[in-house]
Amino acid sequence: MLVHRHSGAMLQLAERLMGNRAEAEDAVQDAFVSAWRGLPEYRGEAGFATWLHRIVTNRCLTLLRSRRPATDLDAVAEPPAPDHRSSPARAAESHAAARDLARAMDALSAEQKVCWVLREIEGRSYEEIAQTVGIRLEAARARVFRARRVLTEAMSAWR
Repeated sequence: MLVHRHSGAMLQLAERLMGNRAEAEDAVQDAFVSAWRGLPEYRGEAGFATWLHRIVTNRCLTLLRSRRPATDLDAVAEPPAPDHRSSPARAAESHAAARDLARAMDALSAEQKVCWVLREIEGRSYEEIAQTVGIRLEAARARVFRARRVLTEAMSAWR
């Protein structure tokens, strides 16, 4: 029941952190196994979803830290054709912006990326980020700030 209730949100979080559906699925599966094994130690100090977020985030961080350097984007197969309702120029611009954002995200440390995704994409508070990642509140704020600065610089041409 808990897997059914939380798997969608956990997969979405992991996919945003990992940038790859298959790796995200593996991370979430590992996290649920870890959560199952850790249920006797769950003290209920935080909500179950918060506890599970922390397990998924930590699993993703471990995988991100152990990742080999990313493949050059030019070596990656071209994505499927854009929706027929968009113009070719708009599709090309969107693809270029997404490519630049992906490169900028790769420039972030794993810790900065996790904190930024939790704050900007997941909408988590700094307190929740600190609790999820297991850092002080000030460190969470600093990591989000640094990530924003790097991404703002990298995406300045798109303003």
